[in-house]
Amino acid sequence: MTAATKPVAPSSDAPHYWVEACKHLSRQDRVMRKLIAQHPQVSLKSRGDAFTTLARSVVGQQISVKAAQAVWDRFAALTSHMAPDQVLALPLEHMRSAGLSARKVEYLLDLSARFASGDLHEDQWALMGDEEIIKELTAIRGVGRWTAQMFLIFYLLRPNVLPLEDVGLIHGISRAYYSGEAVSRIEVRELAAPWAPFATVATWYIWRSLQPEPVLY
Repeated sequence: MTAATKPVAPSSDAPHYWVEACKHLSRQDRVMRKLIAQHPQVSLKSRGDAFTTLARSVVGQQISVKAAQAVWDRFAALTSHMAPDQVLALPLEHMRSAGLSARKVEYLLDLSARFASGDLHEDQWALMGDEEIIKELTAIRGVGRWTAQMFLIFYLLRPNVLPLEDVGLIHGISRAYYSGEAVSRIEVRELAAPWAPFATVATWYIWRSLQPEPVLY
């Protein structure tokens, strides 16, 4: 049995659809088959905390994964527990000293206020469709479609999310499928059509091709 056909053995806490998704992607896409074989026994995982997932996504906007982790570590160190009430109690200058821009401070405070007030339908998200959730989350200051999609992927573990605004996805597809040539979102959408209904899993493996260590939001 070759490496390319070796069965997937993901971690025990992998999403329930992971093995089925890997089989589907391997049948549909030879590049995916290769990437999946290169990264066995790892999978997408949820942090299990909605507020932290969204806050990390806000911090990570428009900066590298490495830079985002450094800023997040400094920001998280300001509280004993990452929670809306604790963030709201932080002095603004302390948040800025962690490396957050003034705009991201505003976004994190608005996010914290929304969670603290109970305005969000957190108890209904599991039953809501992807676009319904995106609509609710993008009403929060600083939460755009990309951030909402990261939430769908990393917190709710939705299986068919294709984040077309994600720089890593575009770059990874360019390298893996187009020999590094520029690729448009239209081309990405067409390329990814056979990935459905498991675009999330394909996206995760594209990210792994760029950075073997899984990113957690």
